[in-house]
Amino acid sequence: MNTTGHIQLPPGGPVPLPHPPSDPSLADVSQAAVAVLLIGPAGAGKTTVARYWADRRRVPTAHISLDDVREWVRSGFANPQSGWNEHSEAQYRLARRTCGFAARNFLANGISCILDDAVFPDRPVVGLGGWKRHVGPGLLPVVVLPGLEIVLERNAARSGNRRLSDEEVARIHGRMAGWYGSGLPIIDNSTYDVETTARMLDEVVTRSIASPPSW
Repeated sequence: MNTTGHIQLPPGGPVPLPHPPSDPSLADVSQAAVAVLLIGPAGAGKTTVARYWADRRRVPTAHISLDDVREWVRSGFANPQSGWNEHSEAQYRLARRTCGFAARNFLANGISCILDDAVFPDRPVVGLGGWKRHVGPGLLPVVVLPGLEIVLERNAARSGNRRLSDEEVARIHGRMAGWYGSGLPIIDNSTYDVETTARMLDEVVTRSIASPPSW
């Protein structure tokens, strides 16, 4: 009898495209094993929505926050608000790769996941291209993009490393507008609460499973 408590886990490989149901109208996304990337600017509410969505699914689901993983670095933390440099970029890249490994391992062991990140459309190699390399072609990207006044208001309620200047928020929001016309699904949650946004995310993920976006 093995008393060590060691459990053999399947290794995580690249996440493949999800298999669409034979009848998409009968799909229940709440029971599907998926990997979702929630994209949005600071203040879009993506982390709150991702956590809420993961909490209420009918199947085991993990929320993997890029910012949380990035802040695992305590001594020597490179805060880009103090100036973007090779150290802050390296820590972002490490965090994304770590999140990707985690997502692959969760999926390999029957646990869905949702990741959140402020991915820019004008940096495809670092952004979506990087996530595809880290996770796999089955990752489903969804953009959450409310109006500028909303993200400014939400950012003002933040504290610590995650609160940005109004100028930085406006700059990021302007770059995020490039997702329009990209073909990725976009949710404008300017007038929606968290519950409504999560319900819309379910609808978008259902459509993406039936017909994965090209990216």
